[in-house]
Amino acid sequence: MLRTLATTGLCALAAACTGTVDAQPPAPSAAGTHGAAPMTEQIERLAGMGLPADPTVAPKGVDPKIWASTLPADNQPSAARIELGKKLYFDTRLSADNTVSCATCHDTTRTFTDRRPTSEGIGGQVGRRNAPTTMNAMLLHSQFWDGRAATVDDQALLPIINSVEMGHKTGDDAVAAIKDDPEYQKLFQDAYGRAPNYQDVGKAIGTFERTLVFLDAPFDAWLAGDAKAISDDAKAGFVLFNGKGRCMTCHPFNGSNPLGSDGRFHNIGVSARHQNFTDLAKKALDILAKDGSEATMDELALGGDTSELGRFIVSRIESDIGGFRTPQLRNIAITAPYMHDGSMQTLWDVMDHYNRGGEANPYLDGGIEPLNLSEAEIDQLVAFMVTLTDKRFADQNQQDLDAQRAHAKDNRPFREEDLASRRRLLFEKKGK
Repeated sequence: MLRTLATTGLCALAAACTGTVDAQPPAPSAAGTHGAAPMTEQIERLAGMGLPADPTVAPKGVDPKIWASTLPADNQPSAARIELGKKLYFDTRLSADNTVSCATCHDTTRTFTDRRPTSEGIGGQVGRRNAPTTMNAMLLHSQFWDGRAATVDDQALLPIINSVEMGHKTGDDAVAAIKDDPEYQKLFQDAYGRAPNYQDVGKAIGTFERTLVFLDAPFDAWLAGDAKAISDDAKAGFVLFNGKGRCMTCHPFNGSNPLGSDGRFHNIGVSARHQNFTDLAKKALDILAKDGSEATMDELALGGDTSELGRFIVSRIESDIGGFRTPQLRNIAITAPYMHDGSMQTLWDVMDHYNRGGEANPYLDGGIEPLNLSEAEIDQLVAFMVTLTDKRFADQNQQDLDAQRAHAKDNRPFREEDLASRRRLLFEKKGK
């Protein structure tokens, strides 16, 4: 459940398997670039997903008033805008070397992610952040792991001019790659009444992404009264989720929040395993003092160790050091690997991390503490999380669960029973 895994307790459990876990979505054809499926194959897969025909109507499971509040006044959905955004989403011309599109890292054949720890951009460059799924992203309070974009419209523009991702120097350069295409000229005119321009690129992609709603899960059927929709273990897991596991603190589910994310930023200690936060923060502040632009923040977020500072890059508030946005839990079992850096392969890894109380560091969220969950309770929490996958992915959900379980049988690198039970404290070395 969370790809960013938030605070309080293990429940920030995260998502399905990674590249090293055997069960994966179908391998992309050789014609794909950067490991992605070919765009024609992705478009074909998308066509069979039953996306909403009218995005102005609130999807099932979403309060109509909440849904209406997500639709920008200057970018109300229309068929023309969706058509334009869809074409842009799959168009590699939006990258400087014509090899990367939005769909490269948010592949429709891979649950709208790339299923890699961190993503590959132009020239084979590999960034420092895991690519969250674009499913349901429009309902998040902010975009990116550090919240540096407010909406999907805003988010769509930044990768295009990021040197690691799509690599255009400016937005105008990206527009120049498509503006003379007669098809685009007509699509922009039909959608926005003007010639191709960079701001409308973001608006159109955002409009298309508002059709990527996947909220019809067994969990929802159970809440609606179908007692057989989920297993007894999953029901027990839901009790733990709202009780001993304390997951609901950062992953609330209610009528106004179907995603299971509080939208806030938490330091749960993932970065602390590798980084000196103080030195990194000083380095980032020196860079931002010379150039505090949005583009500079975007480069710091992806281009090096400063990415581990999380929300601090945006807010420059000390308490935000190492803090990352609580990810949604919807479809968590099929969107692995987990955490902002993709460092956890299975939901068992995520739960082990929370069960032990995270990783000690000066900025660790106050809600993170050992949970003393038994193996049976961890299994029940996983069983619950698996019920959050949309029914359209039922077969893949089971396949990924089986693969994660098999992997976790012999691989539990974050399991620390002494820490979970408080027989040893986080600051004590093993053997004490």
